[in-house]
Amino acid sequence: MSEEPADGQDSREGQDTYDLYRRGLDLLGRGSAAAAAQVLERAAEAEPQSRSVLEALARAQFDTGRYQAAAGNFRRIVEASPSDDYAQFGLGLALARTGDPTAAAEHLALAAAMRPDLRHYADALRGVRATLRARTQAERGEPGNQGQASHDG
Repeated sequence: MSEEPADGQDSREGQDTYDLYRRGLDLLGRGSAAAAAQVLERAAEAEPQSRSVLEALARAQFDTGRYQAAAGNFRRIVEASPSDDYAQFGLGLALARTGDPTAAAEHLALAAAMRPDLRHYADALRGVRATLRARTQAERGEPGNQGQASHDG
């Protein structure tokens, strides 16, 4: 006679989700982001509150150009854990790709403040801030310095 867990769930269900998660990470690590996203979506359906699964899924979605979906999953992590610097960073990058540099800058600034030792956080923030400056200049009709060659004589 087999025993069931007290909560009524099959204990194998958790192992299956973990196996999906591990397989998704493996695919992501081998550069198969689209396949990873499919596998990780199944894991996220089974464990919708798992931050590890959501992070891996968001990374796969980002890598396949599904920036809106990636932003949504990174946002879920940030809402549950605002001090998660990587989720703030991922959300900022995804928002930048969806065309919202103002919101992106906010999240990238938080990530950079939390982890000033990570240069790629600061680099991403600088890039988004440069985009914001360029937009502001364009709206004001100010000439930018893009495309201007340096003349050393």
